[in-house]
Amino acid sequence: MRRRTVTAGNLEEILQVTAPAQATEQPAAPPAAAPPPPPREDHGLRTEFEFELPRGYVDEAGTVHRHGAMRLATARDELRPQIDLRVKENPAYLSVVLLSQVITRLGSITDVHAGIVERMYATDVAFLQDFYRRVNSEGHTRAAVTCPHCEGGFEVDLSGGRLGES
Repeated sequence: MRRRTVTAGNLEEILQVTAPAQATEQPAAPPAAAPPPPPREDHGLRTEFEFELPRGYVDEAGTVHRHGAMRLATARDELRPQIDLRVKENPAYLSVVLLSQVITRLGSITDVHAGIVERMYATDVAFLQDFYRRVNSEGHTRAAVTCPHCEGGFEVDLSGGRLGES
């Protein structure tokens, strides 16, 4: 087995080289009446999760963005930060790069990049790190809490739903 050094610049090249080969032969004539594809089944897999930041991201115009969405992480999402030079120089930067890859929307911002995550308040980044862990490890956004007054235990949804909403 040959070892190869991977850098941010050649990751795509390596992925293309190691991808399974595509069939290069074209059929001589298209098949006569191909049967229609089977109806697509919904297996109930939830891949995107809404959230509401505790404080909110304030953009250059002063607009506060609190509502957003995060998708499930792929293996590539978790591997890509390992070759990022910023992460190699400062391993604590890994969560910034990782979060910027899986956050699909933040308020009206659809292009969430590391610079945006860098400018978030620390409480929001900590919330997103916990949210990421819950979504990708546990598969849900609920957390068990205890009432400080009555000591009763119950679950809350960290995705930011309001009281009474289902």
